[in-house]
Amino acid sequence: MLRFQPGYAGAAVAVFLIEVLIAVFMHDALVRPYVGDSLVVVLIYLTIRAIMPMPVIPAVALTLIIAVAVEVGQFYNLVGVLGLGDNALARVVLGTGFDPKDLVAYAVGGLGLIIAESARKPRFM
Repeated sequence: MLRFQPGYAGAAVAVFLIEVLIAVFMHDALVRPYVGDSLVVVLIYLTIRAIMPMPVIPAVALTLIIAVAVEVGQFYNLVGVLGLGDNALARVVLGTGFDPKDLVAYAVGGLGLIIAESARKPRFM
């Protein structure tokens, strides 16, 4: 059952805009690769929660499964296998370079979500 949650949707739009700003203006070795990867987990989570009424822990778990699946796809060059190497959108969404450090960034993002949601709603699980 889908149910639109405008608060989560608005937060997802805000995080998306932050991600765009990071991608366009940040060319460093910390914020763009690691903060950006942590925030992409937040973006996925907020998007899921915007349309699906799920408890926090299952939503974070689903988010991390999606993020790890994308990273595994990068390991196996999914963009190339699908013949999408010339498609800029596919390259951005699916990524093109596996980095095991990204998995740590995803975990940090997931932990941050759990902390934020528990502070927001103490009985969130």
